[in-house]
Amino acid sequence: MASPLPEVHVGAGDNLEPELPLATDGVRRYVWHGRFGDMLIEVEGDKAFVNGEPVRPAEPAASS
Repeated sequence: MASPLPEVHVGAGDNLEPELPLATDGVRRYVWHGRFGDMLIEVEGDKAFVNGEPVRPAEPAASS
């Protein structure tokens, strides 16, 4: 069994509560502690999610 991928906490989080582990096999998780609140970013294979909502890939740039 593969070891879980590491989790990453970015920004200045509120240290009043302990951080819970986020690791799950095959899923990378990042927690962004931003100015307007926390955001959970998850990457599983080639799919990305922000706060549980799927992220659509950017459209390719139009060639001239």
